[in-house]
Amino acid sequence: MRTALDAAPSALDEHEKTFVAKIRKHGWIRTYIAPDEEGPGFSYTTGFWLSFKFPELIMFSMKGEIAHDTFWHIYKELKAGQTFKIRQPTELIFENSDAFLLEVAKKQFPEYLGWNRWFYGSDRFRCLQLVWPDPGGKFPWDFDMAKDFLNDQPDLTDGDWSGLRRQ
Repeated sequence: MRTALDAAPSALDEHEKTFVAKIRKHGWIRTYIAPDEEGPGFSYTTGFWLSFKFPELIMFSMKGEIAHDTFWHIYKELKAGQTFKIRQPTELIFENSDAFLLEVAKKQFPEYLGWNRWFYGSDRFRCLQLVWPDPGGKFPWDFDMAKDFLNDQPDLTDGDWSGLRRQ
């Protein structure tokens, strides 16, 4: 698979060189997008697909340090051979609560995964949304999720939180 790692350094600007250098050094990088009037802030990975053929990850409304530590934990687990199930609760990500990994629809890639699309040179990679619960353990597809958390995580799946809302 050809990526931006294969590009001649002369073809890259300074931001691109820094991005590529971090992936060379660590195997992955986290991109952070600050919240704005259009929606919550989010972080996503680049390098998981290349390193492990495991989908890239995106997570909303977490402080940058927490998102980075969470992604770093998952990277280390993948490197050690751990697998993560999709569309099922997992206790392997957070210490005190479950999380879900849900497939991000390709139609969401242009809006949310710009650096990944540049790095891979296309949309031929996968991405999972890491979804976390409110303090009561309810997820965005649960109709009784705490109202303060309803807008913290947009649904990037093909709809209805990959069908979990209908269950």
